[in-house]
Amino acid sequence: MFEPLKGLRVIDTSHVLAGPYAGYQLALLGADVIKIEVPGIGDWTRKGGQLPELNEAGMGLSYMSQNAAKRSLALDIKTPEGRDILKRLTANADVFIENMRPGTMARNGLGYEDMKAVKPDLIYCSISAFGQDGPYSRRGAYDHVIQGMCGIMGTTGTRESGPTKVGAPYVDFATGLNAAYAISAALHQRRATGEGVHLDVAMLDTSMMLMASLLTSHLSSGWKPEPAGNEAWSRSPTSGCFETSDGLLMVAANNIRQIVPLLETLGLTELAEKARRDPAAMRDELNGLRPALEAALLARSASAWEEDLNAVGVPAGRVRNLAEMLAEEHAAVRQLTTPMEAVPGTTVHVPTAGFKANGAAIAPTTPAPRLGEHSREVLAELGLSEDEIDTLVSDHIVGTTDGAGDRTPASASAAFARL
Repeated sequence: MFEPLKGLRVIDTSHVLAGPYAGYQLALLGADVIKIEVPGIGDWTRKGGQLPELNEAGMGLSYMSQNAAKRSLALDIKTPEGRDILKRLTANADVFIENMRPGTMARNGLGYEDMKAVKPDLIYCSISAFGQDGPYSRRGAYDHVIQGMCGIMGTTGTRESGPTKVGAPYVDFATGLNAAYAISAALHQRRATGEGVHLDVAMLDTSMMLMASLLTSHLSSGWKPEPAGNEAWSRSPTSGCFETSDGLLMVAANNIRQIVPLLETLGLTELAEKARRDPAAMRDELNGLRPALEAALLARSASAWEEDLNAVGVPAGRVRNLAEMLAEEHAAVRQLTTPMEAVPGTTVHVPTAGFKANGAAIAPTTPAPRLGEHSREVLAELGLSEDEIDTLVSDHIVGTTDGAGDRTPASASAAFARL
């Protein structure tokens, strides 16, 4: 089993998506990730998803998708007792993840310097919308706000449609992956130096790095990207999105070795022969090829063209929706998800890691935890007696799965808001 982070402990105080997704990546790699949640409330995503029965149980699909393989400790860290427990846990941990607005954790005695005092070699990862410094640092944001600000929407729409948002919250997920990447690098450096570090991971920065070549081109030459719509980034007339008899087809023919077989497969034999004889001359005529390609591709289905073009070395793919892609054999072979039972009788398919190791998918071994499922277990490992834990529960500092220790929703929300 591929568990490079086995033996490491992560304290994950983050909520919603980017932070929890970072913690999830570490859990997939074998780390013991302890998720800190507000008693009686938990992560906001526990109530989010398309299965009402799971939302009611506090195990919504939005929560399940990035919290498997973790343990849950329901702990009120706004109280002195809760903060003390969190620091004691951190003293025995390797990584600390938080995604409050910059300055919030420090104001509550839980910032990097505070936690470094109890664990000098701690890897402390702060995830935020705009980073720990800069004029926007105190602002909050969500994925769609960052998409609107970073410039990506100006490249994904068309001149007719105007700026268009990417449908999935890709900035959130990418930020989680970026944070996990940074944490893994910091852990490796710590082995050499013995020192910890404060990592500053921002959604805006991540979104900009997903357009790295665009940044370089603009700042170096003054070039400005234009809306690309569904066209290929190369803007080659022989690449991009084409209509077929039954749907859209993406084609990538960017060099003469791809253009010739494309033309031959489409039955444009004279053009193919001309391209083979005089590639330089054909490059000058590429813009005029588009109408001929469009007309030829309308003759058959997208699936037929996909099969035939790939057979001759021309990358092509029928435009699919999510359900279509996941229903295919290739998705099953790649083991993109793994089934788990969230609550008795309900199967949830949660994502695996985005790569395989020695041919095997990297999947969680336990489902996402119920709120406070491991509270007693984690505190006992910390050395607290049953009586001490019972007192913390009765004082509403610690919550458990049976609801003991929970505050009312109103008071729990207020506790969270005061952080």
